[in-house]
Amino acid sequence: MSEVLTLANKAREAADALAKTSTDQRNSALLAMSQALIARQQEILDANALDVAAARAKGTAAPLVDRLELTAARISVIAEALASLSLLPDPIGEVLSGSRLANGIWLQQVRVPMGVVAMIYEARPNVTADAAGLCIKTANAVILRGGSMAQQSNLMMTDVLASAAVSAGLPEGCIQSVESTDHAAAEELMGLHGKIDVLIPRGGAKLIQSVVQNAKVPVIETGVGNCHVYVHEKADPAMAERIVVNAKCHRPGVCNAAESLLIDEAVYATVLPSILEALESAGVTIYGDEKTRSLGVGHIEAATEEDWGTEYLDMKISCKVVTGLDEAISHINTYGTKHSEAIVTEDYASALRFLNEIDAAAVYVNASTRFTDGAEFGLGAEIGISTQKLHARGPMGLTALTTTKFIAMGSGQIRE
Repeated sequence: MSEVLTLANKAREAADALAKTSTDQRNSALLAMSQALIARQQEILDANALDVAAARAKGTAAPLVDRLELTAARISVIAEALASLSLLPDPIGEVLSGSRLANGIWLQQVRVPMGVVAMIYEARPNVTADAAGLCIKTANAVILRGGSMAQQSNLMMTDVLASAAVSAGLPEGCIQSVESTDHAAAEELMGLHGKIDVLIPRGGAKLIQSVVQNAKVPVIETGVGNCHVYVHEKADPAMAERIVVNAKCHRPGVCNAAESLLIDEAVYATVLPSILEALESAGVTIYGDEKTRSLGVGHIEAATEEDWGTEYLDMKISCKVVTGLDEAISHINTYGTKHSEAIVTEDYASALRFLNEIDAAAVYVNASTRFTDGAEFGLGAEIGISTQKLHARGPMGLTALTTTKFIAMGSGQIRE
């Protein structure tokens, strides 16, 4: 029996056992997992150091190494997120609706676990803990298949979390990682219809599309983030500069970082130069259209059609001057990835139109796109950011890992 199939069988047994656990049992396990991360952090850091060294030796871009690297401070944040999950209301058993039918049957719709959740993801070891925590809280077993770049980190973190959960009384197999980094292992995971209840890919466009196109199990599609900040003609210039620089530079290697800047033609000559200077001072390479380059600010590369649709995940940004709100909305809906989009404006009507007409999971007025995050949205953590429209959209927290069942209580009714 293959490694993947063995893990899936264990996960199915664990899922059945998890469905019988209480909220208190699962909360206790989350606290144990949080404490274990701190108690065994040196083991995690040592494993992570191997991954980071290998990534740097291969010439991996600095923002991607930043996503990979763990520190004591980052582990502390991950541990706090797990502990915070224990304080959130348990969605399992929540009654969504209830009514007495004309025949006297009492009908309720309640939240229940998905069962077995699988994740295929890239170089983000924090995802290992977030996914494990969210699944344990919602009584789901989880199978994790991380990328080769973070293999040592993911396997060590899985060992720490799984050991703590089992020690706290949860079933063996509730948290598992696929050790093989071969593509064949990922393909096998995608094909386990009937054993995997939902598969969540998290990473670059190539990974996500591969899963969406090849999976035989249900998939929740998380999206890449070609996010925009649009500076409207009635924007506060100082606010616009702060938001653009933060959205691009705070953590350029993550999916909610801004990859494109749009600015109204009416104000680009007066407002854009200082924004470009601030970006260049921060080390950002700018790919601009003709009007952007005509300003003569610094060294602006010529933008191509490809730049408008590129998720750089790096200190790079495209910049385009637009004629106004109509063109900005059209451009974003054409090239965006339905992730996170922002407008900077003091005009209420324009802000309202932007909110209503932009097709994205998160739309902002006068705020950075960097806030699209489960923790920032008060979800405790996230298992990914969905850009699809079925079941879940935006940062996926606890409720996204549940489904529902109808419970019917009768007193002998039969259908005539």
